[in-house]
Amino acid sequence: MDLDAITAARRDEWSRLDELSRTRRLTGPEVDELVTRYRAASADLADIKSSAGRTPQGDVVSTLLARTRLRLTGVRENVLRQLPRFFVLQLPAALYRVRWTTLVVGVVFVLIATLFAAWISNDPAALASLGAQSQLQNLADEQFVAYYRENPNSIFAATVWTNNAWISAQAVIFGITGIWPVYQLVLNAMNVGVTAAIMAAFDRIDVFFQFILPHGLLELTCIFVAIAAGLHIFWSWIAPGRRTRIEALAAEGRSLATVAVGLVFALALSGVVEGFVTPREWPWQVKVAIGAAALGVFLLYMLVVGRRAVRLGETGDLTEYEAGTPTLVAG
Repeated sequence: MDLDAITAARRDEWSRLDELSRTRRLTGPEVDELVTRYRAASADLADIKSSAGRTPQGDVVSTLLARTRLRLTGVRENVLRQLPRFFVLQLPAALYRVRWTTLVVGVVFVLIATLFAAWISNDPAALASLGAQSQLQNLADEQFVAYYRENPNSIFAATVWTNNAWISAQAVIFGITGIWPVYQLVLNAMNVGVTAAIMAAFDRIDVFFQFILPHGLLELTCIFVAIAAGLHIFWSWIAPGRRTRIEALAAEGRSLATVAVGLVFALALSGVVEGFVTPREWPWQVKVAIGAAALGVFLLYMLVVGRRAVRLGETGDLTEYEAGTPTLVAG
């Protein structure tokens, strides 16, 4: 088969099919014409593949047919039918993809916080620079605990939930910069380390862990996941592989924006623990156990359900209908 000849002979027909597939509203006769031209182009593609294998001309027709097929058969799903796919496949797959980066972020966070805590608690000058002795004493003895108890449980839970959800969303959205996620990592680790140093300086480090761990186990893990997702988005345009930078960034952005949405729900659970468990005068072992159980549920979802979703071919990205037919390039 002469590919140039068939391209010249069918160019107008393919162009008309392309025009119809992009038309927003079709009349009855136009729909019939679209179906007819779709069948004809399918036969052309079969001829091209059987005689010449994969060719640039074939890729063009294949892309055109894919878009037309979605126009003919791609009916947008009801939201209630999309939700199961989101929570069972898309979200856990996106979380699973960033698992190792999340672990690295968590280790770096602990190292930075520990270094700050060790430095400040063992350096009187550094400790004094944080405030007057009386102020620091008051923070260790009263303010630290009062922070969790001074507001009604429901209001406090909602406040920390929205604040943490906003922090996580920023880490993902501004991850493209590569700077903002790192800034959040260092800033949050430094704040935790400084607070721990003050509590340790006044022999209240046990209180620090008793009030941080119940909700912090899940809360900090969610922040680590958000930072990891942001860094993945940044890396997608630094090292796009065989895709163009725009294509890599778009795909990774769509996939990992899912994380920002999913973390809203995980942080809601963390907020409930922080608002209704952390302030209670229960044995600290009970409160930490509840926090550990909340973290366990999240990790089970991220690692077990996520692993299954990835094995099924999910990446967290939108479906072809939702994202649009990918552009094929030769070479």
